[in-house]
Amino acid sequence: VVVNLYPFEATAAKARLTAEELIENIDIGGPTMLRSAAKNFESVTVVCDPSDYELVVSELESSAAVCTTLLRRMELARKVFATTARYDGLIAMELERLGCDHSSALDLNEKPRLPQRLHFALRLQQELRYGENPHQAAALYVPAGRAAEGLAAAKQLQGKELSYNNFVDLEAARSLAAEFKNPASVIIKHNNPCGTAERASLRDAYLRALACDPVSAYGGVLAFNREVDAATAEEVAKLFVECIAAPGFAARAKEIFAAKKNLRLLELPPGGLEPERELQLKRILGGMLVQQPDCGELADSELRTVTKRVPKPEELDTMCFAWKVAKHVKSNAIVFAKDGATVGVGAGQMSRVDSVKIAVMKAQAPLTGSVVASDAFFPFPDGVEEAAKSGATAVIQPGGSVRDPEVIAVADRLGLAMVFTGMRHFLH
Repeated sequence: VVVNLYPFEATAAKARLTAEELIENIDIGGPTMLRSAAKNFESVTVVCDPSDYELVVSELESSAAVCTTLLRRMELARKVFATTARYDGLIAMELERLGCDHSSALDLNEKPRLPQRLHFALRLQQELRYGENPHQAAALYVPAGRAAEGLAAAKQLQGKELSYNNFVDLEAARSLAAEFKNPASVIIKHNNPCGTAERASLRDAYLRALACDPVSAYGGVLAFNREVDAATAEEVAKLFVECIAAPGFAARAKEIFAAKKNLRLLELPPGGLEPERELQLKRILGGMLVQQPDCGELADSELRTVTKRVPKPEELDTMCFAWKVAKHVKSNAIVFAKDGATVGVGAGQMSRVDSVKIAVMKAQAPLTGSVVASDAFFPFPDGVEEAAKSGATAVIQPGGSVRDPEVIAVADRLGLAMVFTGMRHFLH
């Protein structure tokens, strides 16, 4: 039995596809014939992949009885069940995406109702040199039946093969760069921002981002939310970096970077700086954790000043900038910012006050007049006291601690302005 299924995957990958066109390419009889033949593999040879034709014909021709071996029939049957399972999973996934089963579950203004079942059909796009460490195998998979998008669709213009860690850091850089409307530069090291800035020019944004922590920036991964021009490229070329992602690179910028043959340049596709809207998955032993992505955005009306002193307009602008960055720093996250640029970042500490101390220690410039963003509430006043001691004048945080009154009282005593967002940004 030889059956080629309707090309559902190729059809689903087409742009501007209607639901009717998609449904018309769902094969009904083909999978039925394949499955029934595969079930009877002891006496039936079943073929679902044209790449197996030559193998089967060769075996038939070399057999005196003109038949395949039982082992071959079993292998082909296994392939059929894997193929039909993937085919059905792809159909379910595409229908869900069209809203035929549930409304994509991602209204970002509401807590979504997650589906009872999830179906994923993925195809191998790229084998990677190794995983986080050389002894771990790794590869990049993308959704089958749809055109690649985002970082997975980026065009590599030059440089060495991308590694697993490169992709992880590039996505961290891309997602943070996507937060800003003005020209912005992001520097990532080990999945944490070590410098971020927003400026009128991309060159100035890069220089301010680099000034936050130039030591950690060495060997980092960069992202820009504008085409990289020659002036920016000349500055970046002075530093060793692993990868750069941007919506484009000017011709002269490409010439400058061409001298660094190992530097990986990635040109993001249209829409490559959109926020992540797909469900996020994390494996645990025996199961899969699924959550909505953290796409929550703050409206000015949601900000609540809780101290006697109200933040100045320029303080509030920088607080909102720091808040965007803090969302992308591993918890416990503390970000000091000044004039639209990070000036100190404390990441991944088990106590919030230690994150404050590390951010202060890492700062390359005086923190006088800076603002502080915290991804979660301050459980004790000590973190706020340390921030004020370094010269910070304003704090933005979610609030929600049982000790909020104590923290607010300390902020008032120290003359700080404090704003509650009512939204937490843990990142693990």
